[in-house]
Amino acid sequence: MSDRSERGGRTGENSEILVVDDEPALLRTLRINLSARHYAVRTAASGGEALDRAAHSAPDAVLLDLGLPDLDGMDVLRGLRTHSAVPIIVLSGRSDASDKIGALDAGADDYLTKPFLMDELLARLRAVLRRPVGAVPSGRPVIGDHTVDLAATTVLGPGGPVRLTPTEWRILSLLLANPGRLVPGRQILREVWGPAQEARGNYLRVYLAGLRRKLERDPARPRHLITEPGIGYRYVP
Repeated sequence: MSDRSERGGRTGENSEILVVDDEPALLRTLRINLSARHYAVRTAASGGEALDRAAHSAPDAVLLDLGLPDLDGMDVLRGLRTHSAVPIIVLSGRSDASDKIGALDAGADDYLTKPFLMDELLARLRAVLRRPVGAVPSGRPVIGDHTVDLAATTVLGPGGPVRLTPTEWRILSLLLANPGRLVPGRQILREVWGPAQEARGNYLRVYLAGLRRKLERDPARPRHLITEPGIGYRYVP
């Protein structure tokens, strides 16, 4: 299986989306909505069919249900991840935080609980398609009124430079490297503090609150540094 980085990675209209779900009505709805926005759509109603289709021709993104008739969706997710870094958004009726965390840890890029808003799904799909595979922090992203220069490790706001601590920089760089993507809290804890600290979610809450106070226009209603309760954090450009 080739991945998006080898194919060049289409990132907008005409991107090829593989939709995996055993509900005919939902498959039809997704096909109509995606096709109307000029995506090329392929569908699969089972895990085996999904793996076969992805192996034959790698899609640009996958929308994956976890409740499939032949294989558990988590096994399909792991199977896709064995050979490809294609963006995967899980669409599932499983709403427990443990299910979401498990899917993200297994390699999903995002997770939406059914029923979901079509506009939200489309926004998240655009976000994962914009993200280069294997992205690293680059450029000068904007958070509120602040411009972040990742190469120079500086932040410039209306009042001048803003000082971030080394830990704040590590957290922010990880989020900025994944624009639009949900980054599990345990992943941030592991990469910033080490594996022994994966359960210390209070660390992140404190540091994210500090980053919002320094960077967001309204820290109480952040627009860029978003918390997904019980799961992780997301940088929204």
